[in-house]
Amino acid sequence: MARIEYLLVECAKEAHFKINEREYGEGKSPDDAECMREVGKDKAGDPVPRQAELGRMKHERAFKCVQQEILRLFPENISIEPRYGPDGKLGGYTLTSQRTGSMKPDVAIHASGQPGQVQCIYDFKFPCTKAGKEKPGSYPNTQDQMIRYKQLGGKCNPAIVTPQLGVIRD
Repeated sequence: MARIEYLLVECAKEAHFKINEREYGEGKSPDDAECMREVGKDKAGDPVPRQAELGRMKHERAFKCVQQEILRLFPENISIEPRYGPDGKLGGYTLTSQRTGSMKPDVAIHASGQPGQVQCIYDFKFPCTKAGKEKPGSYPNTQDQMIRYKQLGGKCNPAIVTPQLGVIRD
């Protein structure tokens, strides 16, 4: 588990560095004003801040890294963005394609060849603002997400992975 967690953090760091470098130049990163700058509207017409756009790009880059570095080593034990939904027959959760009422963590570690037998859940977070970098788990949405992921079971509490602080668990 330690090896996988180390690699997840390295993937987060690489994604954070490469996207910031591409978007802002060598050694530069956005300030709080840039993070909060509106870059568009979502389907509901709500503003989309730059930090959300950067987070999406960094997630894509981190997932590529996970595919190249972690799936290569542990192909039977890792799933990227699996979707779990309620299992009406047995209780608990199972893999599903249903969006409603389901959960989609970034990375799941599971029993060999058994994505439904969750061992640990990880979710990448790429905080942009100064406050977010200091306390990435303090956002209500993140806290709710981790509480929901606990329902999936496993040997460890769900964790967030940030480039600044690494793996963070309750």
